[in-house]
Amino acid sequence: MLASEHSMIIWAVAALATAGVILRPFRVPEYVWALGGAILLTVFGLISPRSAVAAVAKGGDVYLFLIGMMVLAELARQEGLFDWLARYAVGHARGSGQRLFDLVFLVGTVVTVFLSNDATAVVLTPAVYAACKAAKAEPLPYLFICAFIANAASFVLPISNPANLVVFGSQMPPLLDWLRQFTLPSLAAIVITYLVLRVTQRRQIRQPLALTVATHPLSAGARLCAVGIVLTASLLLVASALDLPLGLPTFAAGVATTALIHLRQRRSPVPVLRHVAWGVLPLVAGLFVLVEAVAQTGVIEYLAHALLHMEQGSQAKASWVAGVGVALASNLMNNLPTGLIAGSMGDIVQLPQQTTAALLIGVDLGPNLSITGSLATLLWLVAIRREGESVSAWRFLRLGVLVMPPALAAALLCLTL
Repeated sequence: MLASEHSMIIWAVAALATAGVILRPFRVPEYVWALGGAILLTVFGLISPRSAVAAVAKGGDVYLFLIGMMVLAELARQEGLFDWLARYAVGHARGSGQRLFDLVFLVGTVVTVFLSNDATAVVLTPAVYAACKAAKAEPLPYLFICAFIANAASFVLPISNPANLVVFGSQMPPLLDWLRQFTLPSLAAIVITYLVLRVTQRRQIRQPLALTVATHPLSAGARLCAVGIVLTASLLLVASALDLPLGLPTFAAGVATTALIHLRQRRSPVPVLRHVAWGVLPLVAGLFVLVEAVAQTGVIEYLAHALLHMEQGSQAKASWVAGVGVALASNLMNNLPTGLIAGSMGDIVQLPQQTTAALLIGVDLGPNLSITGSLATLLWLVAIRREGESVSAWRFLRLGVLVMPPALAAALLCLTL
């Protein structure tokens, strides 16, 4: 087979698999498409089994991080921690939709920063919906907060988004360096996202809410879960500050918190483990193989060298092109494969830290444009559909085109100043 034909087939399989992940035809789970594409490439010799295994192995730290975070998030859901937080916010809104908007935005930001954007999408979203129904509020303006803050706040800390681990890989900056580089860009993204959402949803959130909402005391399990989450976040901050991998501490903290709560209550952890979205792991593994196959066609190497050449002429220009380019690409192919490609570029050439940071901002923030941009947004869509709500791709795009571009521009501007 000619090299060009070989490359074209790889690209075709990767494109079809990515389209399946985004569109989920016939309601087939996302991981089936990614894993199926990876298996096809391996079976037909388009990527060697050794290369495929090596590609899967690259994600070891990411898998451990995801398992730990998903277990913690599901534990918090089953113990009622997030539902309590949402109802607490409704109670303190005192009948004001605008005050409730601010409180939900604040809670969503904190959850994203310390538990990852997927936790905001999967766990906080149904809790906010339940709270809105109790307060007799129109849910969508508050549900939109969960979708947009999940991406806008996802680069405050290395632990705020699994994509951060993918983009930087073994080159993850120490925590102080991370904060020095990303604090202003992330604050800019969060503030702009808040302002645009507040303005665009102002009519709906002016409606008065119920003055009283039924609340329940925080259970002992929920309190222990909250302590476990705080300790996990502290452990990860220490690991990040010491420039250590984040996957194993997250995994250990999630397992330890779950074990402690269930041993204390003498209950089986099986219900928690059964409801964890395990399909995310083969999804990520399959995407690693797809990106490795695409990398073998030479296109990622070409992009990496082109970006490096641009950076040698103007670092600011390279950062803007990198950030905007991957932001748009994230909406065409989802930010997980885009993040993997961005990470591969950093492995191929030694990109300056600012350019790599711009790539990460584009990968994290870019998906706020469309409903298929990130795994977190897709999970958010599934969550609201379970509650009987529906948002079309066009409706999300109309709001996303107002939210994402100014937030991205502000973040990149703060980065390159």
